[in-house]
Order: sequence, then C-alpha cells, then structure tokens
Amino acid sequence: MSDSCRSQSGAPHILPAEETAAACRQSESGLGRRVAAAGTTKMANQEAAEIQISELDLLSSMFPYEEEFAVTDQLALAELKHCVENESAEVPSSKVQFILNVKTEVPNASTVEFSMSCALPFKYPSVLPEITVRSSLLSRSQQILLNSDLKTYLMQNFNGEPCILSAREWVKDHAAAYIDKDLSSFSMTAADATKSEVTMFTRLWIYSHHIYNKQKRKNIIEWAKELSLSGFCMPGKPGVVCVEGLQSSCEEFWSRIRRLTWKRILIRHREDVSLEGGGHAEIQKQRKFSTLEEKCFDAHGARGNHMDLGQLYNFLEEKGCADIFQMYFGVVGHSRD
Repeated sequence: MSDSCRSQSGAPHILPAEETAAACRQSESGLGRRVAAAGTTKMANQEAAEIQISELDLLSSMFPYEEEFAVTDQLALAELKHCVENESAEVPSSKVQFILNVKTEVPNASTVEFSMSCALPFKYPSVLPEITVRSSLLSRSQQILLNSDLKTYLMQNFNGEPCILSAREWVKDHAAAYIDKDLSSFSMTAADATKSEVTMFTRLWIYSHHIYNKQKRKNIIEWAKELSLSGFCMPGKPGVVCVEGLQSSCEEFWSRIRRLTWKRILIRHREDVSLEGGGHAEIQKQRKFSTLEEKCFDAHGARGNHMDLGQLYNFLEEKGCADIFQMYFGVVGHSRD
C-alpha cells in the first residue's frame, strides 16, 4: 500500500507512482503558498514556523505509529509551537528533528527498511531540509551516493515548497535499487560526493540565569573536551557559555546541557559557517578560542557570584567578539584601559 496517500474512509487507495508523487506535491504545495506573503523577517520567520508545524501535523496524521514517524527532539518542537502561538520573532534555539521509517520491497520480494533522519532548518521551506537516509544493508559508498542523488532531486524539483513527503516517496521508490548497485563505475561519483559534503562550523552563545553548581561546571568542561569544542564558560550570575566547533558536536553539547536542571537557559545567538570540504585546518582557522576553559573576572558581591562585566567585554573584544556583549546585556560595552 502506498501509505503516502489514504482515502478519507481509511481504506487503502493505491495510486501509480506518478499520481502518488503528484498527490504528495498537491498536499504540500498548499502549505507552501503562504511563504510568498511574508514581507518582513519577522513575518517570514512566523510563516516558516507555521508551515513547519502544519507539515509536522500532516506527517503525524498520515503516520500515527512511532515506528513510522517520531519527533526526536520534543523540546525543539515545543519551542516552535511557542513561536507560532505567541507570534514571536525569536528564532527557536534548535531545529526540529524527526525520523521517518520507510519500508520497501527489493527484487527478491523481501522487505527492507530505510531510516530518514530529518532536521528542519529555521528558514525551511525557503531552504532545503537536512535529510540523511540510512540502512544496515547499504555500504558507505552506496549510502553516500543515495543521499547525494536525493539532494539533487530535491534541489532540482523544489524551490521554497515543503518537500518531506515527496522526499519520502522518492526514497520509497528508489532507495532499494542502491543496495545491489555495483559502485565500481561510480567510485569517482561517491568520492566526489564525499568531497562535496558541506562541513558546518558553528558557534553557540548560551545564556543562563546563573551557573553555580560544580558538577554542571565540570560537565561543561568535560563534554566540550569530549566533543572537540573550544570556547569558554563564565560561571556566576548570569552565566555565559560559548562553544564552537563542528555543528553536529555543538548541537550534541546543547542537547546534553539543556537537559540539566536550570532556572533559565537559552541560546542567545548562534553563528553557522559553511566550509566546503572543510578539513581540520579549515575548522581550526574559524576558531576564536584554542580550548574551552572557565573564565572568572574579579568575582564580587555578597556571595562572590557576580563577575566584572567590563573585564568580560575586554576579553570578548580581544577575541573579536565584542558585538556579542550587547546581545547578552542590552548595552554597548566599553573597553577599559
């Protein structure tokens, strides 16, 4: 049964592949029409958030079982819904991520399952979703080629429209063919696909109401080291944490940190830089900090929990990050001689 389209009565309604794809596009195109109405950045962010919620609701209704569709970051989904319900211009601190599992038949009549790990960038559908297809039956080269071809299909056929359903249908129709594909003649293609994969360098500026707890401070240092992240942590009230490195490592760090108990913690600002085929040297070139260390600036106050913000500004200025001070504290910082 093509589970991408079901009749209103709930009975299976089988369509040819071309009609199925058309039906998927029709379902999604209605969600995408609202993008053109966004005139300002705030409106654009609001429209994008509404479209993402609508598409997620559609996926949830079409695939109600967890083995078919599962949101893996409920906190990110809650932030996105909050953005829509409160008409907030604030960008959510992390992307909504979810899994779509696709079962399809291979020529020998056995059934194979492919897992689609999806993430919706904040500007989606103006930009393409991040999708990685995996299967235990795929070799690394086959998986690289499959994901490269899927990305090419989406780039060629979708421009500012929701496309998760269509991507799922493409995987259902084409993925099985990659399992037995002889890549001897495609070795260069797979190598090129690997080289063309875009490496993302990310810097997260995290704000906390306070950071006192010694175990949390220890976690911040140890997790950053484990994930090869650099930056700094300023304990006290308020607490400031900056981490930088590979995007996947930064997001893993944020996923761990936010699950701890905090009075208030959020990503105040994030920076993402694309590094085409970025190797270690290119990543190191983007870093503003050599390692991650705890920084204290003349702690004072009754509990010794307030830092000298003038010294913090000087430190940020030395690192080329002075503009961040205003994002944190709402005032323009000034250097101290």
